[in-house]
Amino acid sequence: MSHLPRVNLDEPRWDQNTYIGRAKYFFTTVNPLNVFASSKTLENSKNIVLKYKAGEELPKSITMADVYRAKDLYDSAFHPETGEKMILIGRMSAQVPMNMIITGCMMTFYKSTPAVVFWQWVNQSFNAVVNYTNRSGSSSIPVDQLAKSYVLATGGALVTAISLNRMVTKAPSLIGRLVPFAAVAAANCINIPMMRMKELKEGVTVFDENNNKLGESKIAAQTGIAAVVFSRILMATPSMVMTPVVGNMLDRKGVFRRYPWSPAPIQMLLCGFFLTFATPMACALFSQRAQISVSRLEDTIKKEAEKLKPPPTVVYFNKGL
Repeated sequence: MSHLPRVNLDEPRWDQNTYIGRAKYFFTTVNPLNVFASSKTLENSKNIVLKYKAGEELPKSITMADVYRAKDLYDSAFHPETGEKMILIGRMSAQVPMNMIITGCMMTFYKSTPAVVFWQWVNQSFNAVVNYTNRSGSSSIPVDQLAKSYVLATGGALVTAISLNRMVTKAPSLIGRLVPFAAVAAANCINIPMMRMKELKEGVTVFDENNNKLGESKIAAQTGIAAVVFSRILMATPSMVMTPVVGNMLDRKGVFRRYPWSPAPIQMLLCGFFLTFATPMACALFSQRAQISVSRLEDTIKKEAEKLKPPPTVVYFNKGL
């Protein structure tokens, strides 16, 4: 008999029906410090979590706080369905440091077309790695779907960035600094729906509050994907809008001219600061177990809902991230 209390480790510690609870969960999940955990530490964490879930005895020195810390590390590095260790840069905990470098460089090298092409390509390549690493284990995204999404999102970002750069040549410098944000927003609007095309074509499963399956809904899929696109753009907004504002101010004051080496590191640090907070806060904006009114859904779902007593007025579905 274990000396530790029994809790369901698959359930988050915080109430996911509240924004604060979701924010606490995501601050833990995307904690960039988890990237520095060694392979040995990760394996130890995995062993603690698996033994605890199996009800096996753990050393007396291990407390519930240790189990939760092990779970945080385990969740940050191993795929939730397959249990495989994920590639380092594809993990959610790598989002802040990787985006900090990439976004900082997009903000710094925005004037030259070759640099714009290179950094937008790097950004979309990184997004492709993240999408592939975090793909569903049960219904994985086909490689050709990933390839199409990657090519279209990269193309969309490049067309947006290069076209806008040409249009704003005579505009104030701040407008030029905001072009990378427009390109990233455009790429998100292409990439996410492309990655989840199967859901748009076939729908997502909707359930009542008692987990009775009511069918597949394309309308719920559209709603969930729109929420994800919005939260991804919102996630990028503070770093890609505030960093140019601060960078423009420093440029006007002559800081970048006096210290020509400083634009990239300063803007990377600013991006890192904003992303540390914006990433979990934007992820937490919508509950992953989303709800939608039955009256908004397809007739087939409404008919299934009417068969239940009492008929539900709202149904639930997995929004995705």
